[in-house]
Amino acid sequence: MTAPNRYVLFLTSWLWAAVFGSLFAQPLETADVNYDTQIQTVLLYPAIGGDVTSPGRTLNPPVTELNTDSPLVLEFDDLSGDYRPFRARLVHCNADWQKSVLNDIEFTYEFNDYPITEYQVSMGTKVQYYHYRFQVPKVKLPGNYILVVVNERNPRQLILSRRFSTYQNRVSVGAAVQFSSSPQRQFRDQQIDLTLNYKGYQVISPQDDFKIIIRQNYRDDRTITGLKPTNVRVFDQVLEYRLFDLTNTIPGSNEYRFFDTRTVLSRSNFVDRIVPREDKTTAYVMIDQPRSIGGYIQFDDFNGRYVIDHRETQNGSVSADYIETVFTLKTAELPDGEVYVNGAFNNWRQNDRNRMTYDPASGSYRAAILLKQGVYNYVYAVARTSPQPLVDESLLEGNFSQTENDYEVFVYHRPPAGRADQLVAYRKVGFGKRR
Repeated sequence: MTAPNRYVLFLTSWLWAAVFGSLFAQPLETADVNYDTQIQTVLLYPAIGGDVTSPGRTLNPPVTELNTDSPLVLEFDDLSGDYRPFRARLVHCNADWQKSVLNDIEFTYEFNDYPITEYQVSMGTKVQYYHYRFQVPKVKLPGNYILVVVNERNPRQLILSRRFSTYQNRVSVGAAVQFSSSPQRQFRDQQIDLTLNYKGYQVISPQDDFKIIIRQNYRDDRTITGLKPTNVRVFDQVLEYRLFDLTNTIPGSNEYRFFDTRTVLSRSNFVDRIVPREDKTTAYVMIDQPRSIGGYIQFDDFNGRYVIDHRETQNGSVSADYIETVFTLKTAELPDGEVYVNGAFNNWRQNDRNRMTYDPASGSYRAAILLKQGVYNYVYAVARTSPQPLVDESLLEGNFSQTENDYEVFVYHRPPAGRADQLVAYRKVGFGKRR
C-alpha cells in the first residue's frame, strides 16, 4: 500500500470512528448487551476445526489465540418477523474493558465496517425468526474487543454488543485451585494460586506492570482483579501469587440447575409438563427449592452455559422453536429483594425478562421466559438495592468449596511505548473435574 493510500485509509477510519461513536441513539456499553428485545439467543464462539453445527460448539468461550485457524463466529436470531440487514464493527478495549485510544487501522486489517450477509429463515417453528451468522474478522493485536452490531437501515440503532479476547502467549502461567486456606472459609470458598514466568519478555517493572484477571465459569460478574505478587524472584524472572489476605479467593457457589427442552414431544430431564398451543408451546420446569441449607450434591453441568439443539432434526440453528419456559421456586417471600432466574441465556443480567413474581396462593416465585430449545443451566439470584446494590446467589443456592468450576487467567501488559493493553497470556484451569 502506498503512503497516500495509507493516509486516506487512516483518515477515513478516524472519521468513521468519530461518526460511529457519536451517532448512537443510546450509549454503547462495553459489555454483553442485547439492545433490541427482538434479538435473542446470541452466541459467540470459536469455530474449532470450522465446526458451526454441533450443539456443544458454543460451550467454548470467545477467547482465541491470535492468528488461529479457528475463527470466532457470531450467531443470533431476530424474532421481529421481518428481514433486517445488519452491519458489524470492532471496538478495541483495555484490560478494564474501557475503549482504548487506538485507531481502527492499528488493530484491523481492513475497513472496520462489515455487512452480515449470511442468514436463514426458521423451518417448522411456531415462533418465526431469521437466524444470522457472521464470521468475525481477524485482528492484528492481542487484547480485548467489543463486537458491535447495528441496524444497516438505521445505523444509530444498536442491536447487540459482545465481548471477545485474543491472546498471544508471551509469558507462561502456572495455576492451581484449592480450598481456601482460611479456616473460616475453607468449606465455601476456592483459592487460585499463580506463578508467572516472564523469562525472555521485556518488562520494566514486573511487580507493577502485569494486570491479572481471574474469571470463574466464563462470567464477567465473577472475577478477581487487582492481584499483586507475594514474591518476586528477579533472577528466575518469576512472580508468585500466593496471597495470605484472601484476595485470590472466590465463593465456590453450587452446581448449576438445568433442564432439557430439546424435544417437546415428550418430557425430558427436569421438565414437569409440556403444553402445546397453536401459537407457541409452554414447558414447565420442575418446581425448585432453595439449596443453601443442606449438603453439597454432586452432578455434572455446563458451568452456567447452554447449548441449542433440536432432537428431531439435529439442526437447532433454524429448527429449534422458541418455548415459553416457566420456572417455579417454592420458598417464602423475600421482603428485601427481588428474585431472578439467572443464567448465560440473559447475559447474567437482572431485568424484566428474568424477574420472578411472588404468588402468595402457591407460596412460590414464578417467571415465564421465552427460550430457544436446548439444554440450559441456571440459578436463582436475589437482587437488593440497599444498603448497597448487591446480587446474591448464595442466599438460595449456597456456596460449597467442592463445587466443580472452570477458571480462566488473563494476563495483560502494556508494552514500553505502547498505547493499549495487550493480552500476553491466557490459561484455563479446572477444579473438581469429573469427566
